[in-house]
Amino acid sequence: MSQNIVNTAKSVRQIVLHQVQSIPEELFDAQPPQFTNTIRWNVGHIVFCLESFLSLGFPDTSRLPESYAALFNTGTKPSDWTAEPPTKEELVEHLSEQLARIAEIAPGKLEEPLKSPVEMGPLRFTTVGEVVNFAIVHEAMHSSTISSLLKVVQYGK
Repeated sequence: MSQNIVNTAKSVRQIVLHQVQSIPEELFDAQPPQFTNTIRWNVGHIVFCLESFLSLGFPDTSRLPESYAALFNTGTKPSDWTAEPPTKEELVEHLSEQLARIAEIAPGKLEEPLKSPVEMGPLRFTTVGEVVNFAIVHEAMHSSTISSLLKVVQYGK
């Protein structure tokens, strides 16, 4: 089962990478009134959250700038940004680098318990695999949001 989680994580990330690479950067910061965030925020949020989830099972592996928390953590939004956000190219580099790290995950590592359980509302995760599995679902949800944002932005042209 653990190898399935790794394979699914790789597949979802490959889909997201293809999706993001196909979107012109000039659309990354469009924010239709129906949305609270932008394509750039959603891509950055995917990068930031996967890094946060992975750090629970693989401490001291983060390679993201410290500024990403203020830009892309849950509850942030572009209208509050005071720092320059990363370019599409930088975000794609992080997505690609994370894909390479996902591919290196030893399936047995996913069976290991977390140092302490992680609770998010009604959810409770006790193993590395549970957190990684949730990260996959989370990424797919934001990929769908990116698709919806893109459709609204393109329709509005």
